[in-house]
Amino acid sequence: MKKHIIYKSLILIVVLAVSGCQDKLYEKFMANSPIYMSYEDLRSAVKKETARDIEKPGKIYFKDNYLFINELMEGVHVLDVSDPANPNHVGFIEIPGNVDIAIKENVLYADSYVDLVAIDVSDLDNIQEVGRIEDIFPYTVPEYDEEYRLAELDEDKGVVVDWEVKKVEQEVEQYYYPVYYARSFAENIAMDAASFTTNTSGVGGGSGTTFGVGGSMARFGLYKDYLYTVDDYNLYTFDISDIESPLDLDSKNIGWNVETMFIYNDHLFFGTTSGMLIYSLEIERNPTFVNQYNHITSCDPVVVQDDIAYVTLHDGGWCGRSVNRLDVIKMKDNYTELDLLASHSMANPHGLGIDGDILFICDGDAGLKVFNAADPLTISSNKIAEFPDINAYDVIPVADYLFMIGEGGFYLYDYSDLQNINLLSTIPVSTVED
Repeated sequence: MKKHIIYKSLILIVVLAVSGCQDKLYEKFMANSPIYMSYEDLRSAVKKETARDIEKPGKIYFKDNYLFINELMEGVHVLDVSDPANPNHVGFIEIPGNVDIAIKENVLYADSYVDLVAIDVSDLDNIQEVGRIEDIFPYTVPEYDEEYRLAELDEDKGVVVDWEVKKVEQEVEQYYYPVYYARSFAENIAMDAASFTTNTSGVGGGSGTTFGVGGSMARFGLYKDYLYTVDDYNLYTFDISDIESPLDLDSKNIGWNVETMFIYNDHLFFGTTSGMLIYSLEIERNPTFVNQYNHITSCDPVVVQDDIAYVTLHDGGWCGRSVNRLDVIKMKDNYTELDLLASHSMANPHGLGIDGDILFICDGDAGLKVFNAADPLTISSNKIAEFPDINAYDVIPVADYLFMIGEGGFYLYDYSDLQNINLLSTIPVSTVED
């Protein structure tokens, strides 16, 4: 009897084992297989290197006669532009996974994959990491070959720094593909070409200023003793009263498909694919919603001056395929009332900048365009100049100098004479052959 019971038990065990095996299905396919950097290596990687070619420029930031140009997902080029006609490439700061920066006094804040890092740049020959908040940002991955699927990712192994296309074998889950990784923040930035870091509360950007100044595609911004950063849907607030030791205060969901952030007059202005959001900084540690301007699906950086918001909308790729225009919005009663004054047709506008009555628009393949914006209703018919032979992405106008990034590299213009805007210097993107 005992043997019979044991025999039946063995049969049951075998049946359960076989049944369990049938629940696990495996497949082989060619895939983007992740190449990892360990968290330990990531958190010891920040260092100064010799100057290198610009290959994949991202956001730019200007402070104290230095221009900082992001090399997408790799770090920051540092240029001395005290002589605008002869910018001097003084070095490169390696920051793996970097997309955005902002600078207060002599401390540069940067994202490094999942971390926020603070770097003392007072001595550019001897930069020092002085602070870091770990695991504060969402796990992101670099762009990949969309011809192939993504292999399984293991976040415990570290951050993904590259991909290797090869045949993999992995278990078929109940769901099919990891949609979470289908389009990362970094990939979105790369697809939209390059961009920049926020304009900050009236800063002139000259020598000795507290904050630097950046462009319209920002996701980092500074205000008083606070650093604000935004990803696709979350706003993060950091206390930087001790500039070398940023303190994580809070993160809050502010919507979906947030793309850019611009700080002006004690408010945050967010560009999203569906409109512009306005948040008050009356309580700096807790920004609060004020109002929203809605438009059809499109990518839209925002800049603000006085009571006017300038919003460019462009189509293409994940931005939608419906509109290319400049919207001019009148804001009243402390931004509680928003009125669309005019819409001006454009070719494919991206970044923009405003200086007094002068509006600079990066109109994609149509190049850089300069308008007199004194009358919001007639901007498109008051073009001052255009530079059509470049693919322009974003600009920073500072003290009669215009810093611009485009598909071909970095451009520096003197616009002190609007009838003779002069290209002073360029730094081309290096063409790397495979």
